[in-house]
Amino acid sequence: MRYITDVKTFAALGSGVIGSGWVARALAHGLDVIAWDPAPGAEAALRQRVANAWPALEKQGLAPGAAQKRLRFVDTLEACVAEADFIQESAPERLDLKLELHARISAAAKPDALIGSSTSGLLPSEFFESATDPQRCVVGHPFNPVYLLPLVEIVGGQHTAPEAIDAAKVVYRNLGMRPLHVRKEVPGFIADRLLEALWREALHLVNDGVASTGEIDDAIRFGAGLRWSFMGTFLTYTLAGGDAGMRHFMQQFGPALQLPWTYLPAPALTDQLVDDVVEGTAAQLAGHSIAALERYRDDALLGVLAAVRQAKAQHGLASDD
Repeated sequence: MRYITDVKTFAALGSGVIGSGWVARALAHGLDVIAWDPAPGAEAALRQRVANAWPALEKQGLAPGAAQKRLRFVDTLEACVAEADFIQESAPERLDLKLELHARISAAAKPDALIGSSTSGLLPSEFFESATDPQRCVVGHPFNPVYLLPLVEIVGGQHTAPEAIDAAKVVYRNLGMRPLHVRKEVPGFIADRLLEALWREALHLVNDGVASTGEIDDAIRFGAGLRWSFMGTFLTYTLAGGDAGMRHFMQQFGPALQLPWTYLPAPALTDQLVDDVVEGTAAQLAGHSIAALERYRDDALLGVLAAVRQAKAQHGLASDD
């Protein structure tokens, strides 16, 4: 089966933080976007989120014809997907809901339109069971803010066709993204499993009175986070091994992995822990609104991305290294 990769019309089902990010990215790349969300006030909230993201997208550079006015909000799921060349579902993480949605989506969509899901925790083989044609269904798991961060994890279910995976890679690349094919269906995929481990340890540090939420964030943003933004974990540790590289690093620091530095289970979410985390992050916000912090985050991300691109060009590295 040949699936559509030259997308002109993008359908977005669900208009929360992730769904609106997909809408903003698609609009910025000059596509027509049709959106649907049954929640009261969803259209107004979606248009406001897109407007808040637009200044960052303008700084990044818009595709010819890109405009917020190319967003159309419709009243039914069927109207949303009927004309779409590509469909991205971003509904809440409930298996029963996704089963129902994908049954309806696949019945109403064009036969050669790919169907993607933004799920971060559910396995595609589970919620694509109800689809009329699960061969064309993939997970396309993005990261917030979707309109700026390029990573998208692509995961196929047991019935997903290899041609659908390949076509999804093309579609997402055309949206300016970096597709990462997760070859096995595992809970949490790749990135969220890493993030969840860090999150568990951070909650333990707060719970044990070792550090505040702000201090933990400082440990990341002034330390490892700076290296992670352009080098990741394995390459960072390769350099930590000096000229001998990773083998020396593993030999020198490997034994420390047996030390009881970290916890595996998460701490119990007691009222006290929740209060400590909420109070700590409220202090970090320092009276700024979420929208204001989103704009700050977007400008900072643009700066980081631009700096990495410039450094790669200076050192003769390809943009996707």
